[in-house]
Amino acid sequence: MKLMFSAALLAALSLGTAQAQTLRWASQGDAQTMDPHSQNESMTNAMNGQVYEALINNDKKLNMEPVLASSWQMVSPTLWRFKLRPNVKFSDGAPFSADDVVFSVLRAREGTSDIKVYANAVGEPKKVDALTVEFTLKDFNPVFLEHLSTIQIMNKAWCEKNKAVKPIDFKNKEEGFASLNSNGTGPFMLVSRAPDTKTVYKRNPNWWGKFEGNVQDVVYTPIKNDATRTAALISGEIDFVLDPAPTDVDKLRSTTGVKVIDGPENRIVFIGMDQKSDELAYSSVKGKNPFKDLRVRQALYDAIDIDTLKTRLMRNQAYPTGGITPSPLAAFNDPEIEKRRPYNLEGAKKLMVDAGYPDGFEVTLDCPNNRYINDEKICLALAAMWAKLNVKVRVNGMPRAVYFPKVQKYDTSMYMLGWGGASTDAESTLTPVLRNRGEGGVGSWNFGQYTDAKLDELAAASSKEADPKKRKELITAALKQHNAMVHNLPLHRQVIPWAARQNVEVVHRADNWLEWRWVTVK
Repeated sequence: MKLMFSAALLAALSLGTAQAQTLRWASQGDAQTMDPHSQNESMTNAMNGQVYEALINNDKKLNMEPVLASSWQMVSPTLWRFKLRPNVKFSDGAPFSADDVVFSVLRAREGTSDIKVYANAVGEPKKVDALTVEFTLKDFNPVFLEHLSTIQIMNKAWCEKNKAVKPIDFKNKEEGFASLNSNGTGPFMLVSRAPDTKTVYKRNPNWWGKFEGNVQDVVYTPIKNDATRTAALISGEIDFVLDPAPTDVDKLRSTTGVKVIDGPENRIVFIGMDQKSDELAYSSVKGKNPFKDLRVRQALYDAIDIDTLKTRLMRNQAYPTGGITPSPLAAFNDPEIEKRRPYNLEGAKKLMVDAGYPDGFEVTLDCPNNRYINDEKICLALAAMWAKLNVKVRVNGMPRAVYFPKVQKYDTSMYMLGWGGASTDAESTLTPVLRNRGEGGVGSWNFGQYTDAKLDELAAASSKEADPKKRKELITAALKQHNAMVHNLPLHRQVIPWAARQNVEVVHRADNWLEWRWVTVK
C-alpha cells in the first residue's frame, strides 16, 4: 500500500504548520453536521462540543461539572432549578440567557432531532428570570443530569435569523445554515467547514472559561486510510490521531517523536438484525424472516470465534463481552450479564438445522467503514465465520455519512452498531437502543425493530424508579431478558489508544472525547 500523500491532502494539512499553537489532528471519519441536535454520533458531538456548551458536562474523569449553569438543585423529585452563568456571550456577541436554554431544549425535542429521547427526558423547561431555568418532570428521572448534559445550547435569535429553528433532517439529506455554520458559547469558534476535507477552528477570545492548554487554532482533516493516517503522524504533517489502526500501535510505540496514550472506551460494538419484517429486504429467503427465529440468532452468536477477533484482528485492543451496555458498570458488574454464549460451531450448525435452514441463506450486513476500530474488517471476519453455517453474508461497507442515514430509516436487514459515550448508566442504552420503538425517541436506535413486552416494561419502570435497590433489580432483569432473547449479537468493548507527537499533551477521556482546551502543543 502506498504511503504517498496527494497534493490536496498535503494542502489540507498545511495550514498552521509554522504555528506552534495550532493543533492539526485526524481521524478516519468526519463529523456529520455542525447542527448540534441533528445527529447523536460521537465524533459529531465532540466537534460540536468545542463550540456549543451544555448547562453541565463531564470533567476529565466523566464526573458532572458546571458549564453554562453555575449551580443547580433538585427542589423536589420532579422539579429542578438551575442558576445560569452571568456575562456569557455567544461568539457573535449575543448575550446568553434563559431564553436560549428553553429554546434549545424545545428544539432538541423536535422530530428531526437525534437527541429527542434525552430532551424529552428532562421535562418541561421554564424561564423563571433571565438567569434562572426550571425543569418540571412528569416522573422522577434517576439520570436527569446525564440527559441534560447531552443538550448543547444554541442562540435563539441566531437560529430564528438563519431559519434554523428546527434541527437538520440529516437522514433525509436536508441541508441548512446550521449544517455548515455555528454560533456557540464555547472555547472555540468555527472558521470554515469543508465536509470530508477540512474543518478549521480558532480560539474564542471572549470565552468565559479558563484554558488549560495553549492551542489557538485547530485544523481537523479526516483521513480514511489507516496507513496514510499513521504516515502523516510519523512525518509530522499532523500532531494527533484519534484512532490509530490496531496493527500500527506497536510500531507507533517504538517510533521516535511519537507516543501512544492508552485507554478503554465506554462503547459496546454489536450486530443487530431486522426482527420485524415478515420478509427481509436484503436476503435470499422469501416469504419469511429467519431473524425472527431465536435459534437462528443463537446460531449466529455461537458461530462467532470471539477470541480470534480479539487476538488476530483487534490485536488485543478489545474486551469481548456478552453484555450490551457500554460499560460493565451499567450492569452492576454482574458476571451473568457479562457472560458470553460460548463459541460452538457444531452446536450452531444444529440450531440452523432445527430452525429449518440446513443450507443457510444469503443476507446483507450493513457496516460503516470509517466509524469504529476495524469496523469493516470485523464485518468481513464475521462473514467468513458465518459462511461455515452456509450463511452467505454480503458486507455492504460505507462511510458513516451514508451508513447512519440508511439505518436510521430502518433500511437494513443486518447492521453493525457501536453505542457509548460518557454515561455508565444502563438508561443510556435501555431507552434509545433496547426498548420497543415509541414516541419521543424511545427505541429510535433499535434498528432491528424487535418488540419485547417484558424487556420494555422492565426498562420503562427502571427509568423512573427512585429506589436504587429496586432500580437495580429492574435493570438487571431487563438486560437478562435482552440476552436471553439474543436481540443483538454483542462483540466487544473497544480499547482506544490515541497517538500523538511527543510535543503534544492531551487528556484521554473514556468517552473518546478530545477536549481541545486541555491540549498543549509545546
